[in-house]
Amino acid sequence: MAPTQTQSSLPFMPTSAMEEQTIRSNFIRDEDERPKVAHDVFCDDIPIISLEGLDDEDGGAKREAICKSIVEACQEWGLFQVVDHGIDAQLISDMFRLCKDFFNLSPEEKYKFYMSAGKKGGFQISSHLQGQLVQDWREFFIYFSYPTENRDYTRWPEKPEGWISVVEEYSKKAMELACKLLGVLSEAMGVEREALTKACVNMDQKVLINCYPKCPQPDLTLGLRPHTDPGTITLLSQDQVGGLQATRDGETWITVKPIPNAFVVNLGDHGMFMSNGRFKNALHQAVVNSETSRMSIATFQNPAQDAIVYPLAVREGEKPMLDAPITFAEMYKRKMARDTEIQKFEKTANPMEKK
Repeated sequence: MAPTQTQSSLPFMPTSAMEEQTIRSNFIRDEDERPKVAHDVFCDDIPIISLEGLDDEDGGAKREAICKSIVEACQEWGLFQVVDHGIDAQLISDMFRLCKDFFNLSPEEKYKFYMSAGKKGGFQISSHLQGQLVQDWREFFIYFSYPTENRDYTRWPEKPEGWISVVEEYSKKAMELACKLLGVLSEAMGVEREALTKACVNMDQKVLINCYPKCPQPDLTLGLRPHTDPGTITLLSQDQVGGLQATRDGETWITVKPIPNAFVVNLGDHGMFMSNGRFKNALHQAVVNSETSRMSIATFQNPAQDAIVYPLAVREGEKPMLDAPITFAEMYKRKMARDTEIQKFEKTANPMEKK
């Protein structure tokens, strides 16, 4: 754990500024980056799919219809919601309760688990992106949950009591659901059901808990900047506040309507490459509001660092998206390099102080 620090020596935390009247300049985004749609103006365009019957191998037309809906959602959006997924509602409720209790701890308690370089999990503020000019209005905690040998339990807080066992069970159930959905997509590509899971080699999973504190000027900032996830598939559970937004064209944003106990599923860059672009990597962001804080829990299922990235199947008339196979580590490195270049461009293009 990090050494104990006094509150005055701690970095700025948005949870400590919820009652202020204005936000600091390093959270203010340029006008073209600011939210265009409010956190609670919901849209019904995102597919909602019941998974009841998906496990029935003799389900016939019902299972076929579920699989068809999943495939179509991945082709059109790369993002959809699932209900009747088999993960117990009480487990989800317990997870949110404990996450809320953690972010209600004092800044000093949270900072004991600050995730500095090389640490496998912990508490963070804003974003992982190095050199980010404008910060995100959020705090988060990340668990390294799979492979299980990667778990460093010294990075798993004992406060609030019971959180460790709940995270263990939650991450297990999320991994099972993710692999089940990847099986549907593998079959749709004409390969064996386990193909995508096997392509990940020893699948990595991280559990990330986002806290988006209420914000005095939500129209000037974002909870999380627009991005695609680098990995294979992400499952996200969100509270009922609203704030997750997605776009198909990179310009028109819609707010995903929260559904109790549902999971928002989105594909990442790895999933997109492995399908040769047939399935989209969803571009998404998070907005904040001035009324109440919001929480979400994401589980990222990613390939091992040495897993090979190359399309599993290329349809007739298509060419592979990649010139040659690369490792996931190299794919991730290229993505981070692009994101860093974008940051440098923004800093060069916007040298004046934000208004």
